Amino acid sequence: MRAIAIPPQSCYLIHMKRTNLVLDERLLDEATRVLGAKTFSGAVNTALEEVIRLKRIQGVSQFFGSGIWKGDLAEMREDNPRRQRRAK
Repeated sequence: MRAIAIPPQSCYLIHMKRTNLVLDERLLDEATRVLGAKTFSGAVNTALEEVIRLKRIQGVSQFFGSGIWKGDLAEMREDNPRRQRRAK
């Protein structure tokens, strides 16, 4: 038996966890269908990614009006003054 040499640039690590879950079969079937996933694992992974993305988006709103940005928007806009209209 011969060993096959695999170039290092063609290898990458994927961190996966094998687990057993008790899931609502109806929800799993619907999620698989609406997400267009080919497997139940794909549906669960896509759903988890989407939930995390939505939570991150919701977390951004806590910064609105918090004063995290200091500056004068009117002054900042002066960098790009409006063009003067020509008199006819």
